[in-house]
Amino acid sequence: MKTFMANARTVAPKWYIVDGAGMPLGRLASQVASVLRGKNKPTYTPHVDTGDFVIVINCDKVVLTGRKLEQKIKRHHTLYMGGMKETLFKKVMAENSDGAVYDAVKGMLPKNPLGRKMLKKLRVYKDGVHGHEAQQPEVLELVKKRYE
Repeated sequence: MKTFMANARTVAPKWYIVDGAGMPLGRLASQVASVLRGKNKPTYTPHVDTGDFVIVINCDKVVLTGRKLEQKIKRHHTLYMGGMKETLFKKVMAENSDGAVYDAVKGMLPKNPLGRKMLKKLRVYKDGVHGHEAQQPEVLELVKKRYE
């Protein structure tokens, strides 16, 4: 019996829509990253982009558990001397919640050209309005708790 290896011609990506309302940020990001990589398919091949397109809506309603809103800090550097910028996640989630979800998913994908190709298949929106009705996305139910 030969081992099946997917290639770019045999992969037929689907479109999924995920509602982020009430989901913890980390659980949402890890499950979306798994779908983007294609790990939910039996034809998963590590060196081929077998993943699907994912649309995440209602990012404003994504929750952070515990005291992460007050304690978690987003850091980035401007590449100038003393250019470290820090922002509390309370401010990040209020102003740029779609960017926070995007960055969380980006951190869970491979850091190589294949990972960057997978990240292009992610669409993130603050509210429930998106312009992808023509792709006929299917609703993807994610697990909200670990043992649900």
